[in-house]
Formats: sequence, C-alpha cells, structure tokens
Amino acid sequence: MSKKILPFLLFLSAFSNFQAQDKAESALEIFTEKYPQEKIHLVFNKNSYIAGENLWFKSFVFDGYSPSTISTSLFVELYDRNKTQISKKLVPLINGEGSGSFTLPDNLKEDIYYVRAYTTWMTNFNEDFQALRPITVYNPSSPQKLTIDNTSKWTAAVFPESGTFIDGINTKFAVRLQSKGLPPSDWNGYIVDTAKPDVKITSFKGFDQNVGSFSLTPKAGVKYQLIVDDLKGNKQTIDLPNVSDSGINLQVVSGNDAVKFNLKSKNIAPGTLYKVIGTISNQLVFKAKSTKILEQTYSIPTEQLINGILQLTVFDDKENIVAQRLCFVQPDLLKIKKPSLQSLSVNGSPRALNSFGLPQTSDGRDYTVLILDGNSDSSEDENSLLSTLWLTGDITSKIYIPSQYFTKNHNSDALDALLISEKWKRFDWRSIMAGVYPIIRYTPQSYIFYKGKVSVQGKPAPNTDLNLLFEMPNQGIKFYQKKTDANGFFSLNGLFFEDAIKFSYQLNDPKIPKEQVQVIFQPNYAFVPYKNSLPESNYNLVQRSAEDQPNSQIERYIETKNTQSLINEKATLIEEVQLKGVKRDKTKELNEKLSGPLFKSANEMIFDLVNDNNTALGSMNILQWLQGRVAGLTIDSDMGTYIPKLRGSQVSIYLDEMKIDPSQISSISTSDIAMVKVIKDYFAGGFGGGGAIAIYTKRGGISGSISDSTAPTKLKQITLNGFDKETPFVGPVYNDENFNNISHDYRNVLYWNPSLQTQSKEPAKVQFFNNDDAKSYKVIIMGYDEKDYTPIYYNEIIK
Repeated sequence: MSKKILPFLLFLSAFSNFQAQDKAESALEIFTEKYPQEKIHLVFNKNSYIAGENLWFKSFVFDGYSPSTISTSLFVELYDRNKTQISKKLVPLINGEGSGSFTLPDNLKEDIYYVRAYTTWMTNFNEDFQALRPITVYNPSSPQKLTIDNTSKWTAAVFPESGTFIDGINTKFAVRLQSKGLPPSDWNGYIVDTAKPDVKITSFKGFDQNVGSFSLTPKAGVKYQLIVDDLKGNKQTIDLPNVSDSGINLQVVSGNDAVKFNLKSKNIAPGTLYKVIGTISNQLVFKAKSTKILEQTYSIPTEQLINGILQLTVFDDKENIVAQRLCFVQPDLLKIKKPSLQSLSVNGSPRALNSFGLPQTSDGRDYTVLILDGNSDSSEDENSLLSTLWLTGDITSKIYIPSQYFTKNHNSDALDALLISEKWKRFDWRSIMAGVYPIIRYTPQSYIFYKGKVSVQGKPAPNTDLNLLFEMPNQGIKFYQKKTDANGFFSLNGLFFEDAIKFSYQLNDPKIPKEQVQVIFQPNYAFVPYKNSLPESNYNLVQRSAEDQPNSQIERYIETKNTQSLINEKATLIEEVQLKGVKRDKTKELNEKLSGPLFKSANEMIFDLVNDNNTALGSMNILQWLQGRVAGLTIDSDMGTYIPKLRGSQVSIYLDEMKIDPSQISSISTSDIAMVKVIKDYFAGGFGGGGAIAIYTKRGGISGSISDSTAPTKLKQITLNGFDKETPFVGPVYNDENFNNISHDYRNVLYWNPSLQTQSKEPAKVQFFNNDDAKSYKVIIMGYDEKDYTPIYYNEIIK
C-alpha cells in the first residue's frame, strides 16, 4: 500500500540540533505506507424493527479521514446474541460507499441483534475496529420481551492528563464511567486526602453519562482518593495514582486557531534531549526535538489540519515514551458541509406531498437521504457519520451516545476529557519501533474474484486457451478469453454483477470434444468468522406475561408492516403500467442498458450511434471521428495507430468495458458500435486512473445487433454468484388513485435513498408523501466531498 492517508496535512517542524530520522519516525513511515486503516460507518433506515420487516443499511468506508479506495467489497452479517449468524450479504463498494438490505424473518424472536460489517483488508487487524452495531427487533409473539436495563451498576476510573501525576504540578484528570446498562445522567465527584477523608479538596459535576474532569496540584507523600456518587445513592471510591517526585506532564489546550502544549517538569536535569511527535490517523504532522523543549510553549497551527484526533507523544533521548495525550483538532470549528434544501415545500396534511431539491456536490458524488416522521428515532441519534469518522472509528471502548460530541450544542470540554481517558490503539509505538507489524493474511481484490481450473478427461489442462461467454443482465453477452497456467488454473477478477450470472465456456481447441472439458470455479473471497464476544446491550430479556399488550410504538410497527405489503403491490402495478406508457429518453436508456455501475460518471459525454450521429458510419475509425467533437480531446497518430489524449495525457480505451490497446480500434467497424462515452474524470472502473474512452458494441435487443443471443446455449454452462441484490425501498404515491384503499398509514420512514444522484444543471429532487399524523420531519442527508476532505451532513427537524 503506497497511498498516503492524509496527503493534504501540513507538516510542521520545530527542530534544534536537527538530526537524521529516528527509529520512531522510520517505524511510523513504514506503518503508514503499508498498513492503512479502514473504518466503517453504518446508517440504518430506522432505529428499531419488528420481525418480518426489511432492514436497509448504507455503509461509508473510510481510509483514515477519506473515502477508502482500498476495498471494493463489503461483508455484512446479522447475528443473534449467541453469535449465531442469521444472514449475510456481500455488498459492492463504489467510491467507498455501498448499500444493502436484510429481510428479518417473521419468526425472529424479540431481542437485540448485531450487524457486523468489515472488509477483507480489515480482517488483518484488530476485530475491535470492525463495525458492530446493535439492532432492536420486536416481536409480540415472542415468549420474552425487551426491557431497558436501569439497574446495572456503573464503574468509574480516573486518568491523569498524559499519564503522569507529579509533585507540585497542577494536573488535569478525566473521570470515566462505564456500565452494562444505562450510566447515570446526573453524577458528581470530589477528591480527599486519605488522611483527612472528611475534607473535600476539590469537587466537580460530570459532563455527561461518559465523563467528567477536575484539576489537582498534588503534594509528595499524600495519598489521594476520588469519591463518585449519583442521585440514587450509588457510590464508588477510587485511588488516584501515587504522586511522583520527578517526571514530565504534557499539558494540551486545543483551540480553533492552534493546538498549544507545554511540558511541565520536576527534577529533570537541564539540557536533556526530548522529542515530541504529533500524528493524525497514523501520519506524522508535527515534530519538535530539542534540549530546551521543557522551557517553552509550542503551538501547532490548525488552519491546514483537518478535524480529527491528534496524538502527541513525548520521547526521551533513548526514545522511551514518557508521556502521551490525545486531543481533538478544532473541536469548536467542525468542518462540515451542510447542503441547502432548495425549493422546500412542506404540507402537514395527512398523506400530502412534500418536496425539496439538493444541489450537485462539488465532486459529483451521491447523497444518502433519509426522512423520518419527526417523532421517530434514528440510528444517527446514537452514533452519527461524524462521530464514526472522528471518534468511534478509532476508539474501541464503549461510549454512550458518541454523536453528542459533534452536534450543534456539543460540549468540547467533555470531548477533551473523554480523549484524556483514551489511548491510541491503531498502533503501539513500542511494537512498531521493534519492527513488529501486523501480519497481512488477506489482500483486497477488485470486486468479485473467482479462481477457475480447467480439466480435460479429469486431468489439468495447462497453457490452454479458454473461451468464456457471460450473459450479463441488461448488458447482453460479453466475451472473454483466458489462458490457463502450467497447472490448469486461471482467474477472473474485477467482476461486478448482482445475484447470479451464467457462464458458457469452451476450449479454443476444436479437436477436444466439449463433453471432455470440465471447468470448476471457486470464489477467492470469504466471510471471516467473528472471534470476539458480542458486546452487552442496554436491554434485558424478561418473560412476557399473558396480560402484556404491545405499546403504541409496536402497534404502529405492526400496522406499518401490513400496510407496506399493500404499498409494494400497488407500486409494482403502477411501475408496470408506467414502463409501458412512458416514452423514455432513448440515449439515456441506451446508456443505462450498456453501461455498468463502474463506468458511470458525472463528467461524461455520450455519443449515441444507434439513435443519432449517423455521420459516424462514414468514418473508418471511431477515434478519428471523435476528433474535434470533445473539448480537450486530441487524437494523435503513431505509425497508423490513433492515440487519444485528454488535456495532453493519454487515456485508456475500453471495449465493452474491457481495456484494449489503441491498435485494436482499427479492426472495429463503426457500424458495429452502439455508443461511445468519453469520461473526463475519475470513475470507479478506471481503478485510480483519470479519464477514458469507452466503446460499446451493438448487442441483442439493440437495432443492428451483431450478437448471437443463442450462442451460450450451444456451449457448456455454469452459474456464478455475485453481489447480493438490495430490496427496493417503496413508498406510497397518494396522488395515484390506486393507493386510495390504504386504511392506515403510520410509517416511521417516509423516504430512503442510499444513492441520490445529482446532475449539474438542476438540483436532485426529493419527493415523499406524509403518513396520517406526522407534523414534522427528521431530514438526514449524508455524503462526503472528497475535493475539500469534508463530510456532508444535515440532520434537522423541519415543519
């Protein structure tokens, strides 16, 4: 892996007696270069479910603080509390994003379930960094029911800033609460000298249900204790660390303009050499090394940094760690792009139509849009895209409602105290400096990868040409030719298809009867079993009595499940009628039919040779015909071969989405070409490259087809499985009379679109119909602007 995680960060230095790179920096450089770190955010269409419903999810996969390009497939699994796998899905990732759905069985027992998500690359590292989200599923027919755990005891722990507690140095402490159930929302603490337990030295009130803080100037020889209590009378006593008579305390203040720090010391010899290293997402962003480092305050400007966790580590002259501290960069200046809702039209009447538009993102990426009844809970309420990106994606300990630290009215002091109580666990300095790095057992493949073996009369067929015909849904027939290796093996990688497709095959040697040929395929990817124990939830299971009745929320869920079945039936009928009666844009239809998901871009120019551009038929070479028709595109000639260039750089050529050499173009008759697409920017199918010319030949169902749709039936066939197909999300269309007989509508989820595409000329339109009683709407819009390295986030109630 050679990608820099944060190539845009400013590298600052404050050197005295500058020396060559030391062991810590060298180890970090290797770790950053070869072991990039992915993290996953999952958002669900709602916060809780009833057995028999569909669960929709959207995934965002980041490499540090940017959308990941490492992995192109996501593994998603559903577990019960006993770690029994109920279902699993394989989801494609395009630009680090993917979506899918689970159908929850009707007989699923009421309980807490867990959705686990990970990539192949992530399985090389600690399982704690994989996404594991609890899901509440209700079932009134289940013999047991869920109740919130309000009785579990909480525990408290105390953490001095930078890990040191030194005589005479005023030290900030974080106090951290943990509980199996709900931690107390109102709690307090105070400090005493164990020799004078009735005298409070200092006291404080907890910030939230996770953390509180206090400061204390200790005296050598004194034993200190922390007493924490809540309003219910629960109390804990914790011993503070012993007071040291020498050492260094790292003190940090993170502001909007700079992160400032200094080193307070006691009984340290003058002229001792120390080094301070600052890292964000495992990348070096600051270094200071000096014999005078204890005598001044350092300031790290934040104007060219990004929001995220900064780790500061102090090393002595032998590169031993003497102090460490985590802090958040610009906690009160969160860099978030908030999209504007254009032409907003809201009508609070039952089943009324509501709408708004969204502008195109600067890099053409899609939005994820979720609209709920304003009284409903969302999975974003607990752990949001922002809290995953900036906190829980890198912090593995349990945090109660981490989203609270990145809301409009967040408490920055609470976030700072939380980070004092944490350590960076993506890597351990001592391990990597000793040359101990993660063992890479699994390398990411491009989308779906199959290995194949060819046998003739039961014996391997080495160095043999194999012809493969794919029957691709909505894309006609594609032809591939593979050559086996010395043992009869070959590989198929970069496959992108849903459900299953049929392969037809034959050897290129006509002398070998097809009955003697056997081809066996084996997927070169696998779901990896989860080894850790599942986390405890905030709920208990208790026996359901005969008198128990569903509460109002469950009753609405039951009614909605029944209503949704009727909505699905009506919507299917309407769609069938519309497909017959609506005349679609022919070029757009041709593009949708021929182009796979990886070859679609917001910056593409399409030439339709089926319905338009008849002048191309008179040209001997399609590249020559393109000359002068695309701004920035030039066609050079080299020994009779036409070479296309965009803005002076040669671009790749694809024939039916397979990369070919420019010399092969001359053999393609323009009469056999259905469409040409010039892509001027990055697209997923280019795998990191920028720009391409994609040529599509005529196929079955397209006028002038040259494909023989019966060809595969004459050959031996095999079926391969692809990505799992997502169940379409369907809402009612109340301006159509077909929906008039729906008696009750209590839907929580009014709109769900995990990939709302935007166009450059006009805003993307969002339309949804009200349920029977909603008067407000929770609108959640998510995305990422890679040009500015900024999350796009909107989560507000509109009325």
